[in-house]
Amino acid sequence: MDATLLRALVALIPTFILFTGAMVLFARRRAAGSFLQLFGAGCLMVVTLAHICEGLRLFRWMNWGLEHSAGHYLDLGSALLGLTLFPVGYLIYAVTQRHV
Repeated sequence: MDATLLRALVALIPTFILFTGAMVLFARRRAAGSFLQLFGAGCLMVVTLAHICEGLRLFRWMNWGLEHSAGHYLDLGSALLGLTLFPVGYLIYAVTQRHV
């Protein structure tokens, strides 16, 4: 098994849990913070799925793993958005959460 595929499959588990938790939170409380968390977790899922596609050698025209390719920019852009929006959404959610 390819090392990239193995790492992506291992990373899929926590990423999927994060995405599922964000979906549940957004379903319960539709607010800006929970939406940003959901969008950020979705971007992290795209990163994981991009690495799975790279490991399985799917969509070869995207030139996975090469600089200045469509696959590289999809992966990079999704990672930057995910690692920015999820914590910002969490911060907004935590600050606006009512304490009972």
